[in-house]
Amino acid sequence: MKISTKGRYALRMLVDLAENQKEGYLSLNEIAERQNISKKYLEQIVPMLTKAGLLRTNRGNKGGYRLNADPEKCTVGDILRATEGSLAPVACLEYEVNDCPRLKECNTLYIWEEYYRLTKEYFDGITITDIVNHKE
Repeated sequence: MKISTKGRYALRMLVDLAENQKEGYLSLNEIAERQNISKKYLEQIVPMLTKAGLLRTNRGNKGGYRLNADPEKCTVGDILRATEGSLAPVACLEYEVNDCPRLKECNTLYIWEEYYRLTKEYFDGITITDIVNHKE
């Protein structure tokens, strides 16, 4: 699995918002400058994070962006699923019910199931707060 810049930048953006949440709503310019990420690239990520309920936006004079999720409960897995889509390594594991026609004779399925389980456990076990605290 290779995480795209979209997933990595979304994670950096949300960690930045968590670190600076006492300042209220933050502009994309502030975040982009601190994280050395193009504002235009962040503008592409914002709708994904908003749709997933991870980001709150406010328009107007005191507008900007804030976390909409509790940083103690928002996981790396939540962020990656919002930006990357499914974390499943193979298509047949993308849905809760595996309806692959080769399910019964697939000799390699157990490998992908275990890899997927470990990936989910790992990414869902790290919160934004964990990342913020890790830096300290």
